Amino acid sequence: MGKEQKTTKGAIGVFDSGYGGLTILDKIREKMPEYDYIYLGDNARTPYGTRSFEVVYNFTLQAVRKLFELGCPLVILACNTASAKALRSIQQIDLPQIAPWKRVLGVIRPTVECIGEMTTTRHIGVLATTGTIKSESYPLEVRKLFPDITITGEACPMWVPLVENNESQSEGADYFIRQHIERLLQNDPLIDTILLGCTHYPLLMDKIREFTPSHIRIIAQGEYVAESLQDYLKRHPEMDNLCSQGGTCRFLTTESEQKFKESASIFLSQTNQELKVETISLE
Repeated sequence: MGKEQKTTKGAIGVFDSGYGGLTILDKIREKMPEYDYIYLGDNARTPYGTRSFEVVYNFTLQAVRKLFELGCPLVILACNTASAKALRSIQQIDLPQIAPWKRVLGVIRPTVECIGEMTTTRHIGVLATTGTIKSESYPLEVRKLFPDITITGEACPMWVPLVENNESQSEGADYFIRQHIERLLQNDPLIDTILLGCTHYPLLMDKIREFTPSHIRIIAQGEYVAESLQDYLKRHPEMDNLCSQGGTCRFLTTESEQKFKESASIFLSQTNQELKVETISLE
């Protein structure tokens, strides 16, 4: 990587295996509208949640490389599964070789950092995909920062399909949402804070609140990830200087452009303008 490339500004890359990362992008753009963004969804190969660590790592690295090729100096893995299964390897093994001055950040650490002052009982629940729960990423991060906190996870494999098939307000959704919340609270009745460890789950927030006791706080990731990114760029002006500020946003998908536009409308609040979508290949 030549020195001249370090002075070239580029968009902030935001990656997800599917559409849920759009809820993260939405909050980031709300807080930092002046920056340029490129959102990449590997929609043709979603979901990642049921795939092995090796496959998720390889797919995520392909996406990161693509965003680097497109000039992004900074990439956010707006995907809990990718953050859990691929982030550390990419940061420690790949970045030093392929782009030592670029950065890749995830969504788990910023979410965990905020919980210390939110729980009184020091008992936290995590609702997430099977892959994220099995990875133990949330318990590991929580123990690093707050060793006194007990964390209990509950995998909710049906929740992502409910959102993506626009069934989040159906009676079927009621059954699956109630089932997993009840199971989580049966496993630890002392829980007073629940983390939504999947970027799709904010779209189920009304239902989640409906079936969760009112004294329990529910944390969605978007606003905390956005605040963390804003703080990161303030603390790293050398990276901030590499991020272009034209207020633009491009959308890339490995699926069809039309399908992406239709599904994106479920996740984005800013859909009053025509989305610029391009189909790309990562293989």
